[in-house]
Amino acid sequence: MNAPSTPANPSAAPPREPSAADIKRWRQYLADERAEASVYRDLAGRRTGEERDILLALADAEGRHEAHWLELLGDRVGKPLRGDLRTRILGFLARRFGSVFVLALAQRAEARSPYAADSDATPSMAADEQIHEEVVRALAARGRNRLSGTFRAAVFGANDGLVSNLALVLGISASGVPTHVVLLTGLSGLLAGALSMGAGEYVSVRSQRELLEASSPNPRTRTALPDLDVDANELTLVYRARGMSPDEAAAHATEVLRDFTVERDGGDAGALDEAREEGVDRHETVGTAWGAAISSFCFFASGALVPVLPYLFGLQGTTAVIVAAVLVGVVLLSTGAIVGLLSGGPPLRRALRQLGIGYGAAAATYLLGLLFGTALG
Repeated sequence: MNAPSTPANPSAAPPREPSAADIKRWRQYLADERAEASVYRDLAGRRTGEERDILLALADAEGRHEAHWLELLGDRVGKPLRGDLRTRILGFLARRFGSVFVLALAQRAEARSPYAADSDATPSMAADEQIHEEVVRALAARGRNRLSGTFRAAVFGANDGLVSNLALVLGISASGVPTHVVLLTGLSGLLAGALSMGAGEYVSVRSQRELLEASSPNPRTRTALPDLDVDANELTLVYRARGMSPDEAAAHATEVLRDFTVERDGGDAGALDEAREEGVDRHETVGTAWGAAISSFCFFASGALVPVLPYLFGLQGTTAVIVAAVLVGVVLLSTGAIVGLLSGGPPLRRALRQLGIGYGAAAATYLLGLLFGTALG
């Protein structure tokens, strides 16, 4: 008969009894993990292929964290709690939109994980949350690349319209001219600026795309492969021009020709088109010329309309100036926060930065208007 086993460390202290605050915190962690897993499953339901698999894997990881808190709570789980407000909003957006905005918010949520500072969470859980942030960042980056060209034009257009027309309207108003002159000036600034922004964006994006196209390989070059001199192998020069060493280029060229011989229908289809694939990604990031132009025109016009609204509704003098400034401030805060969310940065800081820049430009023009008005008077 075996002797009864003894503890490996008799002097070790027994596990501490959790306090009411501990239990409350664990229950909230449990609710948050369940809510985050639900967010990832909702996002996965709107995607296919690799992105869907990655999001479901993230949901499974949150399930492992959920199991940890369930084990600590034991029979103290109690009535299920709701996730925190931020996670609930994230879930609402994920179920209805599933866009890059939701991924950007999820990225920030993962970055704020408290597990690294909580001794009741395991080191692996804290590490998981750090890795989750990078996974979500990479997924969000795909969406950012898809919309960055048009979005860039939209944000720049709206901000330029807001700031430039607010500055124009305030400067003219401060000079003491009649209200109808301020209104006419504001509408003229709206139209002129929107046309200028649209044309500028079209030329800019079109030129950038043409430069990218000129730098991308010609796919028809592959038709020359069957007739290449295997001994001379001019294909080596292609890869050397792309940055490979002579030995690497020769080895890669030989491999491409061998594969092409075996598979006459294309062989290594990506070998010659590597740079073209990169070019497609870069084209996608830049956006289309017409898309950028139309977005820039529309958003500049919509932004430039905001400072004119008080005058359109019959307000005059100081009242119109204050209302215009307040309306523009609200929109600047909103666009700054959106840019912050998409970029993964702090929304409040980006919003205040936009507000400060916009108000600074408008204040400078208003002061100049006062000076000109005084001089002319």
